[in-house]
Order: sequence, then C-alpha cells, then structure tokens
Amino acid sequence: MLKTISGVWPLLLGIVLIMLGNGMHFTLIGLRGGIEGFSAAELAIVTSMYFMGFLSGARFTPRLIQRVGHVRVFAALGSFMSAGLIAFPLLTEPWAWAVLRLLVGFCMSGIYVTAESWLNDASTNETRGKVLSAYMIAQTLGIIGAQGLLTLGDAGTSVLFIGASILVSISFAPILLSATQAPSIVVARPMLLRHLFLGSPLGTVGIFLLGSAYATQTGMGAVFGSQIGMTATQIALFVAMLFAGALLLQFPIGWLSDRMDRRKLIFAAALLGAASCLLGGITNGHIWPLMAAAFFAGGVTTPLYALFLAYTNDSLSADDMPAASGGLVFTFGLGAIAGPLITGWAMQSMGPYAFWPVMGGTFAMIAAYALYRMTQRAVIPVTETESYLGVVPTASPVAVEAAGVWAAEHAEAEREAEVS
Repeated sequence: MLKTISGVWPLLLGIVLIMLGNGMHFTLIGLRGGIEGFSAAELAIVTSMYFMGFLSGARFTPRLIQRVGHVRVFAALGSFMSAGLIAFPLLTEPWAWAVLRLLVGFCMSGIYVTAESWLNDASTNETRGKVLSAYMIAQTLGIIGAQGLLTLGDAGTSVLFIGASILVSISFAPILLSATQAPSIVVARPMLLRHLFLGSPLGTVGIFLLGSAYATQTGMGAVFGSQIGMTATQIALFVAMLFAGALLLQFPIGWLSDRMDRRKLIFAAALLGAASCLLGGITNGHIWPLMAAAFFAGGVTTPLYALFLAYTNDSLSADDMPAASGGLVFTFGLGAIAGPLITGWAMQSMGPYAFWPVMGGTFAMIAAYALYRMTQRAVIPVTETESYLGVVPTASPVAVEAAGVWAAEHAEAEREAEVS
C-alpha cells in the first residue's frame, strides 16, 4: 500500500488541502449564517445551490477540458473558487451567498473531475483499487481536519473564510507540479433515468433518497447546531462526527457487502440511520447523545452510497457501467438539491429539531423500499456480484466510473482464480 501511495502522494496531499478548505466553508456557512440571522429556509436554498453547481460542473467540465486542457481549467476553477470563498463575508446577503455557492459548487466539481483524471491516469489496473481507497480516505480526513481548524478563529470575522481560501489556493501546487502529463478524459453520457430505473430500481430510488440525506447532513447540520445554541466548537465536533462515522464504518460494511445479499445490508444500514436520527430527535439538546446520533447517521451514509453503486453494477453488463455511473451521480445530485430545501422548510415551520425526523424519514424510506425490492427480484448469488469499493458521495463521475471498472475486473479475477 505504501509503495502504491508513494507514486501519487502529491495528488493526495493536494486533495487533503482542498478538502480542508471546502470542509471549512461548508460548516462556516451554517455558523456565519446564524450570526447574520439567516433563516433555515434561506440557508437551505444556499445549500441546494452548491449541489446544483456541483451537478452542473460534473456535466460541463469535461467539455471545458477537451477545449482548453486540464491545467487551464484546473487553474481557472481554482482561482474562481478561492475568490468565491473570500467573497462570502463581504456579501452577507442570502441571494449573494446563493450565487457564490453555485459558483463554488461548480468549481469544486470541476476540480474533482480534473484531479481524479490525473489520479486515475497515475494508477495501473493493479493499483487502481488501492489508489481510489487512499483518495477516499484523504477526502474524509480532510473534511474531519477542517472542523478542527474552525476552532482556531471567529466565524463572525473574515479570518476563517480567508484561511479556507488560502488552503484551496496552495492545494493546487502539489497537484499541478506532480501532474506530468494531461490524461485523456472521456466521461460517458449518463444513462437515462428510465433505463437506470428498469435496470436497478433500488439503486436508482435509493441513491436519490440518499442524496437528500447526505446534503441535509453536510449542509444543514451546522445550521441545526447553530439554531439550538451549540457553541462553534460543538458544531465543528458535530460535523466531524458525521464524517468520522463514515470513516470507521466503511470497512466493516464493505466487508459484509461482498459476503451477503446487498439488499439486506442496505436495509440494515438504512434502519441504523433511521434509529440514530430517532436518538438525535429525543436527546433534548444533550450533547453526547447528539454526537452519537451524528456518528451513526453519517457513518451509514457514505457506505450506503458505495453499496448502491455496487448493487446497481451487479445488475448491469460491464459495457453499461460507465453510463450507469453517470446516471447514478446525476440522480444523487437531484436528491442533494431537493433534500436541504425540504429540511429547511421543515425547520422553518416546526423548529430546528425537524432536522432529525426529516433525515430519519428519508432513511426509513430507503429501508422500506429495500425490503419491498427483496420481494420483487431474486437474490443475486454472492459469487456473481461485483467487488465493493468505498466511494465517497463527493466523487465525480470520473472516480465513480473508475471504481466500477475496478470492481468488475477484480470480481472477474477472483472468479477465475476460484475456477483454476
């Protein structure tokens, strides 16, 4: 593993720095929005605009790269994102933040597409699985580390926004200096949602609902904390727990995924998510039960994303996987746009603790639909399923496609080894 990482560590370092900056900005929006007196509904719109920009960036960045090249696109998007982060404390109006979040989301998605193209090009068929796993770990550690940095400054000033901008700016140095060549980039056209649903109803519906839950956690978690009177340090810890759970539960859930009916595992993980949200809703503000609820709610979300990708690939041919990956990323993005809007409206109408029943209800719908699908389609034998590879929801179609190809190749190699 260390030998594999030694060849791509500058890229991974750049990703960690990017996630430190982006992770700070996500929580800062909730903190500073509370200070400025923004309502939950206004911050929900601001959150949704980020995911709208992210979805647009995933679609249009490959075209930009084909026209002007990786380096120019990467540098341009990085510059716009850095400027956008600095502009937040200068334009403290909901409409301005919505526009800035759209810009930051577009730029962040494009940065992912470009960086993941270089990372994929730097790996071989033998090392791709390890490289992608290291990349996902780097992303998660960056987001967790960002919450610690938030405790070093005051969200009511510009300092933390400037710090986030600086981290994003310096992250480009290791990536650009280590990228020796511009790889070709071909992102498959997303599969039509109707075809995707016919191929895998559970994968399609489940990943849409999961997009809603993920965006609610990452975008409205800090808003919830701010509105119930948490301190800035407690809010940072709360958001960190969402991602710490994902980091620690990814391996055991992945291990189980390759050894049992994935629908049962999806049902169990979603049920655990719903139960943790129930705990969060009845804590009455007690901090450590809230942290436990965040740990398990966030802990099942990222593994569920990878589970839905793997389960969908089980039902498709290798030729259809790239297009299906794009379709799943698009479907997840639609859910991510809708989720904060629904949650923000509920929090505005019923109070901040509506955060938990909305998210818990989403997990419950995933569990119920998984249970229903078990009655509609025969189980696929474990020996015929694709391998599981942890993929974080922030990954672009480039990484999702690469993970799908690796999963198919790895599973085929294991089957051949068993036969021989």
